[in-house]
Amino acid sequence: MNTSEHVHFIGIGGYGMSAIARVMLEMGYKVTGSDVASQELTEKLAAKGAKIYIGHTAEQVQGADLVVYSTALSKDNVERVEAEKLNIPVLHRAQMLARLLNERKGVAVAGAHGKTTTSSMIALVMEECGVDPTFIIGGEIMNVGTNAKAGEGEHVVAEADESDGSFLQYHPWLGVVLNIEADHLENYEGDFNRLKAAYVQFLSQIKPDGTAVVCADDHNIQAILPDLKCNVTTYGIHSDAEYTATNLVLGDRQVSFMMLHNGMELGTVELSVPGKHNVYNAMATVICCLKGGISFEAIVEAIVKFNGAKRRFQVLGEADGILVIDDYAHHPTEIEATISAAKATGKRIIAVFQPQRYSRTFFLLDAFSRAFSEADEVIITDIYSPAGEKQIEGISSGKLVELIVQNSNAGARYLPTKEDVLNDLKDRVKEGDLVLTMGAGDIWKVGAALADSIKGKK
Repeated sequence: MNTSEHVHFIGIGGYGMSAIARVMLEMGYKVTGSDVASQELTEKLAAKGAKIYIGHTAEQVQGADLVVYSTALSKDNVERVEAEKLNIPVLHRAQMLARLLNERKGVAVAGAHGKTTTSSMIALVMEECGVDPTFIIGGEIMNVGTNAKAGEGEHVVAEADESDGSFLQYHPWLGVVLNIEADHLENYEGDFNRLKAAYVQFLSQIKPDGTAVVCADDHNIQAILPDLKCNVTTYGIHSDAEYTATNLVLGDRQVSFMMLHNGMELGTVELSVPGKHNVYNAMATVICCLKGGISFEAIVEAIVKFNGAKRRFQVLGEADGILVIDDYAHHPTEIEATISAAKATGKRIIAVFQPQRYSRTFFLLDAFSRAFSEADEVIITDIYSPAGEKQIEGISSGKLVELIVQNSNAGARYLPTKEDVLNDLKDRVKEGDLVLTMGAGDIWKVGAALADSIKGKK
């Protein structure tokens, strides 16, 4: 890699793209980029020295040595077309990340759930312990205030995205798989076996001196273990794994557990984030940091400082006994885990969910319908669908609500728009309520507006 190069990012404002752009800026590259609108991430990049264009025009790629684009970008984008016409190398975001990750000790975190939280945890612990990692993460680490940094150390921490198969670009030193579930099957010809085979290939690409760090409690991971030829380290709560956890104490926005290695106690791990799912995330973090040469004692001292990642059980506001929390949960397993973590507050849970993608709702309709049993009240909004996705006949939020009422929560209601939901909540929330907005779309705006409203009443 040549840091004198000029790299242009098409769609620079996305979390993944902005993270790579930020790291390359800090490494000394000339960085330019374009996006359809200005936002916080583009403004932060501009403040660090990137040239940001609003809108896409052909001349903006001229002079670039390399052009990077994201999956969301259409092939007929004028800048991409111009780059190809000028014979400028054009790389997908994952290919650019692979260049950064593969040349050092890459720690690549994969799985259906928990990638952002776990990679953020690993990055924070390494940062706190003086390892000075490079990290490129799909969500802002609350403690650090950014989603990316170019470090001087030998480790590069990043999420490995299975959704479009882009994680197959990586050759990490540590390949973490948190869990495997049947999601994004539209990119695997609807075949879950193809997705599982992709995970096997990802782990087969680990460097010879590296290790696969995998959760043995996940039955889909158990199924692929015989196919793995690399070094493997397992962890789990219920399984006969190398690293295990006992004495779990799940509290209000906190958790603690005893961690063991081959049955021998290492010590107690305390977290400032809630839920059993974060025990798993923390175990993977501890293992990766131990393999990175950090002592268990130093890891424990650092990990308790982790306050979460943006949109991961993020407290938006608390006033008059009302708590508003937002989470990126967009899969049935994530919804169940997030509601379970919320229950530990002792409050009455109003779960607000915005489904994302017709395809995901179609493939997981039954599982979604069974995910809300622990909520006291459920509100479902219209499906948030990316531009160009075709609607699937018979798949709607109204249908999902019918099935939720049948299968898990008789108190489920359908309110089509964010405005409907916000007005309803403003009228009805009271002391002792926890409003939990969930989804990968823009439902967080409801939580933010409600949080502002309850703060204003104080």
